[in-house]
Amino acid sequence: MRTLLLKFKILFLLSLIYYESNAQKPNILWIYAEDTSPWMGCYGDEINSLSTPNIDRMASEGVLFNRAFVPSPVCSVTRSSIIVGQSAVRFGAHQHRSSRTKQTRIKLPKDYKLLPEILSNHGYKTFNYGKADYNFVWNKSSVYTFDLKDKKDLSELINNQPFFGQIQLRGGKNNTDKLSDSLKVDPKIVRVPNDYPDNEIFQSVVAQHYEAIRIDDKIIGEILKQLEETGLSKNTIVVYFSDHGANNLLRHKQMLTEGGLRVPFIIMGPDDYFLKKSVRNDIINMLDLSATTLAWAGIEIPYWYEGKNLFADSFVARKYVAAHRDRLDHTIDMVRSIRTNNYRYVRNYLLDRILLQPQYRDNKMYTKNMHHLYKNGKLSEIHQEIYFGERKREEFYNVEKDPEMIYNLAENPKFNEELEMHRTLLFDWLSKGDMGFTSESVESLKANGEDNSWGYGINPEYEKYRKDSDGDGLSDGWEINNKRNPDDGILFYEFDCGGWQTEGWSSEDTLSNLSGNLGYLDFNLDKEKVVINRHGLSIKGSSSKQAFTISLKSESNLKISIFSNNGELGRLNYISDNLFKKLIIPIEQKVWNLGCESVSILFEGEKNSLIEIDYIKQIEL
Repeated sequence: MRTLLLKFKILFLLSLIYYESNAQKPNILWIYAEDTSPWMGCYGDEINSLSTPNIDRMASEGVLFNRAFVPSPVCSVTRSSIIVGQSAVRFGAHQHRSSRTKQTRIKLPKDYKLLPEILSNHGYKTFNYGKADYNFVWNKSSVYTFDLKDKKDLSELINNQPFFGQIQLRGGKNNTDKLSDSLKVDPKIVRVPNDYPDNEIFQSVVAQHYEAIRIDDKIIGEILKQLEETGLSKNTIVVYFSDHGANNLLRHKQMLTEGGLRVPFIIMGPDDYFLKKSVRNDIINMLDLSATTLAWAGIEIPYWYEGKNLFADSFVARKYVAAHRDRLDHTIDMVRSIRTNNYRYVRNYLLDRILLQPQYRDNKMYTKNMHHLYKNGKLSEIHQEIYFGERKREEFYNVEKDPEMIYNLAENPKFNEELEMHRTLLFDWLSKGDMGFTSESVESLKANGEDNSWGYGINPEYEKYRKDSDGDGLSDGWEINNKRNPDDGILFYEFDCGGWQTEGWSSEDTLSNLSGNLGYLDFNLDKEKVVINRHGLSIKGSSSKQAFTISLKSESNLKISIFSNNGELGRLNYISDNLFKKLIIPIEQKVWNLGCESVSILFEGEKNSLIEIDYIKQIEL
């Protein structure tokens, strides 16, 4: 009997200690917005200066971070990173919409746990109201232990403390079609960022984003009111932030730009946990939120975390933050970026595609307008370059002076020292691990690039498993999606696929990137003779007379010779007037009838002259 009483007393004391320790722990609530740029009054925005009172209140009563950056400009990758506490490239969740089928499952390293799971193991009730969107296998029941029924009624949390919760807001995705007049924004009064055409379409896009933020602000006001009415505000830390920049601006969401990566980040709550009424101007990695959240709960930060406790006595401001862009839906890319106090460095790894690749927004009016303006020569030179121009290996911007990243300083010798320093920072960051250098599996490519609602993959990576019926080196699916005939057996290269500008042409004779502006190949004659090649063909001979027609212009006169793997097919002299000319080169029938597994074109001319090719096509004479 004494033994039982002793056990009971011990259990009672332990439960009392557990209750008291938990009672001292703060509640933590993340208000997590989708696709939202920091266009609020508290961030100095004039349009919303009086129209985001609840977000502004959070900033005035708490801590506003002026320079907070997410690890990736797309939702699932950022969300996967923050909930794990580490950049997604480290653990393989860097490709958007990964791990969504049985054949493409991605598992976290064995000892990794998600942030809510760690908190749950330390006595927290955890919940997520709305979107999760993680690029790996996870168990909802072990991560989230409580279901919040209504984000506008937080009374059920009173008896479920301490809690860690997330309330997801639609942010830029809010439907603003039926908005009340009091929340509407006149498109005529907005300022369109300099990296977009200033026309009615983009004015409307900008105005809509302001309206979407106003909708969220109203919801945030209701959440704050609920916390106050239930008494939860006395012991609840509230965090407001977003997963990346504005969704309908083509150089914000999905791009490694200031617009794509800089997000609102505000914290308010009890005095005990941070300095009230302050503004932080140091560079913040949103992975710091993961580490700080655990610190608030008194939990040791795991070894794999990349973030820091933002309010630790030992906190030292960061020298830089890094970010990455990889596959987004069906659009394949690999870009890395470093942001320091004044500069943003961007490293592009896939140079055979333009910056504005085919993507899920291709049918939106603003994307169509951008293409229409380009096609009709109505885009400014700057806009042509940053959307449809030849992709540079490096980009370097003084973002404090040029926040819209208009003027690329990478080739300006005045910035060589800064540029080299940023290269070193990127190398150091990559040295900690980057799984983006490993190709995706065929199963994963198929899951994201074949007949999905967001589009059909037309990058060269998809070509390795697709069927090419007519042997022209372009798969049937690719040709259909680029309005070509997959059964004609004709060599036709138009260079108008922004996701594969070269259409398989390559050269070992020039240092130039063959991928020119959308619609063109271009390269310099680094020496007097340069050969460009197209391999991977399976073309049979023809009984009718054939020729190649090439539309090009050059700064110098040229001798042009065409060869197949079986010998010379034809040659022609080109006289330069620096205008595009349509050249017709008859094909040597005997050589052509032997079949064709590769085509090479030899250009002989004045060294360093530029050659631009509009199209290469096989025709019947």
